[in-house]
Amino acid sequence: MRIFIFRSEASRGLQAFAGDPAGSKLPRKHGPWHATGVIRDDKDPPHSFSRATIEKAIDETGFQLWRLKPSA
Repeated sequence: MRIFIFRSEASRGLQAFAGDPAGSKLPRKHGPWHATGVIRDDKDPPHSFSRATIEKAIDETGFQLWRLKPSA
């Protein structure tokens, strides 16, 4: 599965993984969403995230939201 990465314009620091390049299932309340990248089938997600967990969330809800903790 190719995983598409998006950034929320409305919620600072909020990002998402989605299963389609348009991000059609991303929550509208945090939009607009901007595509920032794609993870090919043969590549690992950033920040040591679990591909299996991301793919499960996409299969169940169409997306997975994530936010990095601010660096100290």
